Amino acid sequence: MDFILVGLTDSPLLGRILFVVFLLIFVITLAGNLCMIVLIRTNSHLQTPMYFFLGHLSFVDICYSSNVTPNMLHGFVSDQKTISYAGCFTQCLLFIALVITEFYILASMALDRYVAICSPLHYSTRMSKNVCVSLVTFPYVFGFLNGLSQTLLTFHLSFCGSRVINHFYCADPPLIMLACSDTHVKKMAMFVVAGFTLSSSLSIILLSYLYIFAAILRIRSAEGRQKAFSTCGSHMTTVTIFYGTLFCMYLRPPSKRSVEESKVIAVFYTFLSPMLNPLIYSLRNKDVINAMKQHQQSSWILLPHLAEVHCFAAVPANLQLSDIPVSRLSPLLPPTGCCSIKTHSEGPTPSI
Repeated sequence: MDFILVGLTDSPLLGRILFVVFLLIFVITLAGNLCMIVLIRTNSHLQTPMYFFLGHLSFVDICYSSNVTPNMLHGFVSDQKTISYAGCFTQCLLFIALVITEFYILASMALDRYVAICSPLHYSTRMSKNVCVSLVTFPYVFGFLNGLSQTLLTFHLSFCGSRVINHFYCADPPLIMLACSDTHVKKMAMFVVAGFTLSSSLSIILLSYLYIFAAILRIRSAEGRQKAFSTCGSHMTTVTIFYGTLFCMYLRPPSKRSVEESKVIAVFYTFLSPMLNPLIYSLRNKDVINAMKQHQQSSWILLPHLAEVHCFAAVPANLQLSDIPVSRLSPLLPPTGCCSIKTHSEGPTPSI
């Protein structure tokens, strides 16, 4: 049993244009978030709880975007817009699980900023490694369990009529509209889980920032206030984009074009939010900018050494330094008197 995804457009020309646009967005999303993860893993200055959570946020964004984009890109350039029953089940499960996971990772990041600003002297003890791992493990486990339960309830329904899903991925609301059995239990469960997830995660974020703003107002120096605000600016921007698009979807008044509007709004939190997150954190964060500069400088420093190793690796082992013409040797040597070259042959070391 297969489902048919309507997608964003029926026009072949517009489909090809959207294919290029969303492929570019997907590549930028993967590159930006992968670079963020690599920087956090390899730079010692970013080995802090704040960037530990940011690395997991980037990982969730990669999974989030990769869950939907490949199938949608295929639908833009192909007449086959079908998705299998198992594929739809998996896509629905991962989508719900990853959305809930991102909610609570953003809440964990808000708690981290609260401890950093309100209790800076106790930051290292209160945000220990075990605490950080727990604050990341809970979102993954809670998100997966809720995603699994919600998806099982959805696919427990009977689909005996149309199999056409008016969306670009297997979303819960369009699937429920196709069911020909009682959907009361599923709708109630979806309402409870969505309401609890939104309210609990947003309450943690709002309460954290309430205490943060109160602590910032007690800082006397303008420089100290600006520094405190700068540590929260990137996270506040990410939260505003992610929650703002979801509130626009669920709190707007119903209309005849509500389904089409839902698809347009879903594009923002499915594609644009994962793409913008690494840009927000890299452009507004001095630590990330410095880490990128150090990584670039280390790459440029390493290149001459790699070239030198490659050059001397090709020299035969029995070749003497005196056998090489000076005209061939001089471009490889440093200025006179700056260093000496040691050979493995016996005898005095030739000075250059």
